[in-house]
Amino acid sequence: MTAIASEVTATLASGCFWCTEAVLEQVRGVKRVTPGYAGGRTRNPSYEDVCDGETGHAECAQVVFDPGKVTYRQILEIFFSTHDPTTLNRQGPDTGTQYRSAIFHHTPEQKATAEAVIADLGRQRIWERPIVTEVTALEKFYAAEEYHTQYYRRNPDAMYCQVIISPKLAKLRKQHSALLGA
Repeated sequence: MTAIASEVTATLASGCFWCTEAVLEQVRGVKRVTPGYAGGRTRNPSYEDVCDGETGHAECAQVVFDPGKVTYRQILEIFFSTHDPTTLNRQGPDTGTQYRSAIFHHTPEQKATAEAVIADLGRQRIWERPIVTEVTALEKFYAAEEYHTQYYRRNPDAMYCQVIISPKLAKLRKQHSALLGA
């Protein structure tokens, strides 16, 4: 019998990393979520570097979770249900390659699961347009500056949080309530 790992890491980009972090930290079994950058060519990028769209990095979140409490597939299902995976280089008001939808897989198994979830969602025709989420191997993850960590928790009354993040959290609670909590 194969032992189940006590923690698994996933790296996901669904637009602004503040949104991705706020959503994923609500999920049962999630141990930590770190906003950051992946998928680009600039070493040790800063937020300002990534914002100009020239580094190739996407704003993303790296989530460490207990696979005995939530599976990678369930994490992906939450990921897809809380952003629009059909818009290329855009999420809501945020535009540019840094806001693309992407799954940065850590293993061949994660890649296969991501491709299977995308295929399943495509067959379900949930969206009118095709899914454009990039599935690519994670080469390097760079943690974002500390002031981005737990942005929503620290700034729930900020306009961006109220208009963009709060509705995502409401959708999460409505669609995935069984996966939420400690």
